[in-house]
Formats: sequence, C-alpha cells, structure tokens
Amino acid sequence: MGIGATRDSLSHIFFQRCFWLFVVLLVLIGAVSFVPASDHGRLIVNGVNMFLLIATVAAVGRTTLSFLIALLLAVPAVWFQYLGLWRDSDTDLAWSWMFSAALYFMTTAYLLRYVFQPRIMTQDKLFGAAAAYLLIGVLWAYLYAMIGFVYPQSYMIVGQPGRLVYADALYLSITVLTSTGFGDITPLTRPARGICMIEQITGALFVAILIARLAGVYPPRESYIDDRAP
Repeated sequence: MGIGATRDSLSHIFFQRCFWLFVVLLVLIGAVSFVPASDHGRLIVNGVNMFLLIATVAAVGRTTLSFLIALLLAVPAVWFQYLGLWRDSDTDLAWSWMFSAALYFMTTAYLLRYVFQPRIMTQDKLFGAAAAYLLIGVLWAYLYAMIGFVYPQSYMIVGQPGRLVYADALYLSITVLTSTGFGDITPLTRPARGICMIEQITGALFVAILIARLAGVYPPRESYIDDRAP
C-alpha cells in the first residue's frame, strides 16, 4: 500500500515523466561540464545525480512491479555513493556505479519498449526517445568507470595513462555515442575498447531505428489520395 502511494505521488509530481527525465539529464551534463571540480562542485553534481535517480524511478514506475525494481536499484546506488564519498572509498563508489548502471539499463530498455510501441507517436514518446539516447551515454559512463576500476590504466587521458573520474567518463561516453571522437581520451585495454565499440554500434543503431520508427508513423501522401478515391 505504501509503495503504491509513493508511486502515485511521484507520478503527480513528475506528470510528464519523460520530459522531466530528459531535462534532468541535460542538467546533469551541464553540471558535470561547468561545475568546478571542488568539494562544493561535487556536492552539486551529487545533488543532480539524486534528482536523476528520482526522475528515473518516476519514469519507470508506471506499474507497481517496475517501480519496486527501480527503487531496489536506486536505494543501494545512493547509499554506496554516500559511503564512497564519505569514506573516500573507490570500492563503495564502484558498487554505486554497478547499481546505477543496472538501473539505467533497465530504464533505457523500458523507454525503448515504450517509444517503439506500434501506436501513434506522442510528445511524451519523443521526449522518451531523447531521454533514452542520453541515458545510453550515462549508462556507458558508469561502465567506463567500472572498467577503469577493475583494469587500472585502461585509458590515456591527454597523453597520460590514468583513471577516469566521473566527469571524464561521461565526456568520453558522449563523444563515443555521437561518434565525435576527439581523441583526448582513448581506451588502452581490450575491455575498454570493446565497451567503446559496443556503444558506437548502439548509438548508430538507435538513431537509424528511431528514424525508421518516425518515418513509419504516417503513411506516404499517396496513400491518403488512394484512400479518398472512390
């Protein structure tokens, strides 16, 4: 009963769930990019991350089961993130990254299922598609960070081997997803390169399939003419 009430409350707050998820994702990218790398800046980024987790749970939680699963992934992600920052523990942060990656993978799969339903394309679905695209970048940022934790020295950062911080991981993920490839951060180990290739393929297929989905929403103009013909 309490879970259902919480889900309903979030649905009222985040009435346009996909829109608010998209907005929070943009705010996260902006915060990671422009907030200074200080203790105050980390506090701001972690606050935005908290709102992202809440918006993600709200977007996924259209049913009680999906809401419960999202909540079970979001709570340990927040807890381990808090422990990692409080104790300055990379292991706790790695656990937070793992739960966050699982949550965003589930959310991306849910949004794609929602967007590609064979029904009319609504404004909410368009924001859902945009949010899913950005979520792929956020998901892979956590995967890059986990690869760097398990395999140290997996990346060359501006000519020097090192470990990725979250801001660098998100930057790398967005450049790989969009096939920009500036080359200032490059993978060195096989697992890191494999993750990059999978993200490149995922990003290309996502855009191609989304365009095909949008093109199939409305039939060609000739079909309207044929339907009106006696």
